[in-house]
Amino acid sequence: MSASRSPRVPFLVALLDGKGRIFLGILVAAAILVPLSNLALPDTSPFHVPNYALALMGKYLSYALLAVALDLVWGYCGILSLGHGAFFALGGYAMGMYLMRQIGSRGVYGNPVLPDFMVFLNWPELPWYWYGFNHFAFAMLMVVVVPGLLAFVFGWFAFRSRVNGVYLSIITQAMTFALMLAFFRNDMGFGGNNGLTDFKDILGHDIRSEGVRAGLFVATVIALGVGYLIARAMTVSTYGKVLIAIRDAEARTRFLGYRVEHYKLVAFTVSAMMAGVAGALYVTQVGIINPSEFSAANSIEAVIWVAVGGRGTLVGAALGAVVVNFVKTWLTGALPEVWLFALGALFVVVTLYLPKGIVGTFARLRRRPARPAPGADADGSLEADAPAE
Repeated sequence: MSASRSPRVPFLVALLDGKGRIFLGILVAAAILVPLSNLALPDTSPFHVPNYALALMGKYLSYALLAVALDLVWGYCGILSLGHGAFFALGGYAMGMYLMRQIGSRGVYGNPVLPDFMVFLNWPELPWYWYGFNHFAFAMLMVVVVPGLLAFVFGWFAFRSRVNGVYLSIITQAMTFALMLAFFRNDMGFGGNNGLTDFKDILGHDIRSEGVRAGLFVATVIALGVGYLIARAMTVSTYGKVLIAIRDAEARTRFLGYRVEHYKLVAFTVSAMMAGVAGALYVTQVGIINPSEFSAANSIEAVIWVAVGGRGTLVGAALGAVVVNFVKTWLTGALPEVWLFALGALFVVVTLYLPKGIVGTFARLRRRPARPAPGADADGSLEADAPAE
């Protein structure tokens, strides 16, 4: 007898499953209601969203995009990257360079070409790698190209050398730490430890105006939705099935003839480009980018977001980023000395009692079959009464 085959699920149906539809529905509602309540409702209204809350939510959503990018490589390919903060920061610096060029002669020193920190450090002229960043399109291109190129080069050597597991995690962390030390230097031309700040305009509009802030929030929501769809499309396709096979049994997948390093390289590069976009959106709403964004702690926090929300779920990664950062905002205001201990305790609790994270645990509970009634068979049918003697 031939084995039964499961029905083939159309790609679009698999792309937008139940969790995905709910997630995208929430994003659409947020993109409409949050800016509307910020711009249209008076300050006295209980439904008014103040400017600081709008920027805070935009920051959370940019972190959510970073978490989705990390979940693509960790949850589906088994690459535990402890250096995704580097790609996030590089995207942020690319956007920051554009915003610095938009200041022009309105800086403290009134130089129309050189940013203030270069004038202060007696730089004679603009470095070659700052050329082109006065154009928005070029800066947006660099937001994805620079992190993607770094990830491609790094992954090319790492995956071809078959560096896996904890060794790969340590190397990624060393990469972001080395970048942090480099960007702290004033002679790198990125503002040293002060970084890039005092932004004024974006596309000719005041970046601090309410309308622009609302537009940046909507752009962040759209970027998160597009990033989710890209990651989802990759993971439900045949390519995604190979990624999962690599995660579960890399040696066996290689033995079957798949070029494992190519699959991992594509996922790692795409993930880095998504992290770069998240960093660019973060900078526009926070208003500063400095070398601390390269710190190893930031990359480790991103891993905790994904673990809390649910590794390998995409939606859970985004949810974990928002929940953990909301708790961080509240706790660092109420009990700042407790935050790091709380973060460590949260990671331990999730690892021991919620290995699937919030979304993964909830999905497993929904799939758990109902306990059969006393006296019933495994399939739920009642046992036949014993014949009377």
